[in-house]
Amino acid sequence: MTAQRMPRRRRVKTRGPVWLFDLDNTLHHASHAVFPAINRGMTQYIMDRLKVDIDEANRLRVGYTVRYGATLLGLVRHHGIDPADFLREVHTFPDLPSMLRAERGLTRMLRALPGRKIVLTNAPTLYAKTVLAELGIARLFERVIAIEDMRRGNHWRAKPDAPMLRHAMRRAHVRMEDAILVEDTHGHLKSYRRLGIRTVWIVGHLPMTKTSSGGISIRKPGSGRPHYVDRTVRSLRALTQSRRLPLHPK
Repeated sequence: MTAQRMPRRRRVKTRGPVWLFDLDNTLHHASHAVFPAINRGMTQYIMDRLKVDIDEANRLRVGYTVRYGATLLGLVRHHGIDPADFLREVHTFPDLPSMLRAERGLTRMLRALPGRKIVLTNAPTLYAKTVLAELGIARLFERVIAIEDMRRGNHWRAKPDAPMLRHAMRRAHVRMEDAILVEDTHGHLKSYRRLGIRTVWIVGHLPMTKTSSGGISIRKPGSGRPHYVDRTVRSLRALTQSRRLPLHPK
């Protein structure tokens, strides 16, 4: 009598974390040179296209970013600005390589993080991919979700829009409970924590601000951590060396 063959066990695909990295002031120090150049470019663009003075242009630039998550969305909605023209004008830098600053050993640190890695940025695709290539880390990310990818038909969206993120995660086959957002903008972290995403607030590249006494201060990791932030770190090095990575949902 032949022995009965045991049925093969089905392999269970293990779930792992999916890291959603912001780009500017997260993967590189945009406040050093890139952000000032982008802000100048946006202000000048608004002045030229809308025929307003510098104070009004700055008011619109900042106001639309706060209200919609990106200046572009306000300009498209209220002024009929051509999105492609705006993105190209304000994110093109012939000297971009010299403007970039990033942590030493960036490639090694990112490789040390287990799981999939995706860039999620309100910046345009060409700029984002150029920055990643210049930093030598483009191959470490399976995809870049830029502002053009967040659009639904003629309706432009940006972080921290919740329906946009749900749609983007479905397309990338990412479960919300598997995602970890690494981001410098605490408002984005707050919005997306409500969706079940774990959050890491990176503060090392944030610009310092003047205190009421005239001194300089910056939010220190671990002091006054908002309830919607799972971890606060100064750098990617601190994140990769941490023994308390937010790899599992609360």
